Amino acid sequence: MAAQKGKDLLLKVLDGASFVTVAGLRSRKLAFNAETVDITHAESAERWRELLDGAGVKRASVSGRGLFKDAASDALLRQTFFDGAVRTCQLVIPDFGTVTGLFQIVSLEFAGEHNGEVTYDLALESAGALTFAAA
Repeated sequence: MAAQKGKDLLLKVLDGASFVTVAGLRSRKLAFNAETVDITHAESAERWRELLDGAGVKRASVSGRGLFKDAASDALLRQTFFDGAVRTCQLVIPDFGTVTGLFQIVSLEFAGEHNGEVTYDLALESAGALTFAAA
């Protein structure tokens, strides 16, 4: 796989009828995490840690930073946050695939400098099982 443009990593939010690409994002990050369940006991071989296969909680985190453009997607994110809603989102990873599932916005921050643009940071956490479709 060749190198990909960062701008092609897209965050999309379902607005009820279709997926809307979140406007103004300059950076995006998707992280998958899995907790472990430690089952080490007194008779574990040479006191090496043992883990229970497939038992930990899995989750995905999405974060992004960008320009506030006052676009339809900005309004959708704002309303989703204030409603505390869980929405279907897609993360399009170029030449890799698409991750789709339920997410909740857990952080939404706005910032601005006197001589600069208004920016925002957001963070989302998965709220259910995710699916992956290869590109």
